Amino acid sequence: MTRFALLSVSDKTGLIEFARQLVEKFDFEIVSSGGTAQALKAEGIPVMKVAEYTGAPEILGGRVKTLHPKIHGGILARRDMPEHLADLEQHRIRPIDLVVVNLYPFAATISKPGVSLAEAIEQIDIGGPAMLRASAKNFAHLTVLSNPDRYDDYLAELTKNNGQVSIEFRQARALETFQHTAAYDTAIAGYLAAQVGENTNYQISAQPLQSLRYGENPHQPAAWYQTGAVPTGWTTAKILQGKELSYNNLVDLEAARRIITEFNDTPAATIIKHNNPCGTALGDTLLAAYDRAYNADSTSAFGGIVAVNRPIDADTALSMSKTFLECIVAPECTPEAAAIFATKKNLRVLTLADLATGTKDNVKIIAGGMLVQTADEAIETTTDWQVVTTKQPTELELQELLFAWKVCKHVKSNAIVITKDRATIGVGAGQMNRVGSAKIAIEQAGTKSTGAILASDGFFPFDDSVRTAAAAGITAIVQPGGSMRDNDSIAAANELGIVMVFTGVRHFLH
Repeated sequence: MTRFALLSVSDKTGLIEFARQLVEKFDFEIVSSGGTAQALKAEGIPVMKVAEYTGAPEILGGRVKTLHPKIHGGILARRDMPEHLADLEQHRIRPIDLVVVNLYPFAATISKPGVSLAEAIEQIDIGGPAMLRASAKNFAHLTVLSNPDRYDDYLAELTKNNGQVSIEFRQARALETFQHTAAYDTAIAGYLAAQVGENTNYQISAQPLQSLRYGENPHQPAAWYQTGAVPTGWTTAKILQGKELSYNNLVDLEAARRIITEFNDTPAATIIKHNNPCGTALGDTLLAAYDRAYNADSTSAFGGIVAVNRPIDADTALSMSKTFLECIVAPECTPEAAAIFATKKNLRVLTLADLATGTKDNVKIIAGGMLVQTADEAIETTTDWQVVTTKQPTELELQELLFAWKVCKHVKSNAIVITKDRATIGVGAGQMNRVGSAKIAIEQAGTKSTGAILASDGFFPFDDSVRTAAAAGITAIVQPGGSMRDNDSIAAANELGIVMVFTGVRHFLH
């Protein structure tokens, strides 16, 4: 008997040539619905409309097309069960050998600005998921293709196996299909939950993007997944050159992206090492910003990840190329800069036009579950800050305090950041006590700490860090406040003649 294929797709990429091969090379007959049938017919490919095959018209403006026993019976029938075959014969149902279905573009629709709830609802596919799930369930007896990228693989299977399809291939496509429908339903559930302000069920769906060489260490397998059907974030970045991105590269790039988005109005550069900024600076030009960030800690900058918030020009590229860097990301890169980078074959250079948009939630997996929190995207201004010391900050000091505070937000806690002239000069990260972080930052700053600003991501439990900072020449401190011993820290600051500002906001980063 001639083989029977059901084709009903929203994304028609590669469809025409695939269908032509099915008919002309492998002797398939095709049944199809709606726009898919019209597209095939327009190209001269023989096709039977679903309505002709089932004897039931499409109704409700196309909402009901394939929900019919002649469709689902042909999909779900087990060929190894005589009673199933008898049902097919009695009801004149043809067994379906191949189901090719992809779904209405729901995720793409809701990503458009201003889309209405009614528009989103109309992009919820009903017949498609039903056919996909039925086909995937019965993979022992047919093949389901939910991804146009698999068309050539299917044709290769038929060619290699004398017109047959291996059970391994069918099962793999069934798994892919269930993952596809799960992601589709998750997108719908997430959208509707957002409409009603409901967040009792947190769902994540992701599709494999590529395997990575390894994870944090060579013995840890790793892969990169894309969340959502529409590429966003790093999946939209253009890789201009360099070696394949590693797990650690991507983790550090995300840290770099988060910190560089704090600065929009002025050229800025940050250099990330082991997920912490070792140098961050502003400048009148991008070159000045990068050079200042590099000079903040040139030792740690070796092998670092660089992010800048302006297109990279030739002068900046020349400066960057003087040291070994793992990755560079910018909104754009001029042709002259790209030519300079091309001499560094292993340097990974990426452009990401939208550096500002990130995830709204942070997720951490723990044994038996996961933790979800909203991203730390508090808008930082000095308006709500409280000056708690007798000495008041100047306007320039306030701006420096704000810069230091924005950087400190992105340093692993306990975090101490010392800055001067809108550039970091000392960073103490991830120590088990705040005094230890302060000592590291002050030691790194050296003699440059005189007249500098210090930021602390959490409050001072004692006045010891205040006294250590003052001894190093620090003139102003910004911290959240909220300690039972705040008065001790304030008294020490007043005694030592330095400014202290409370933000009322804490920025732990574990």
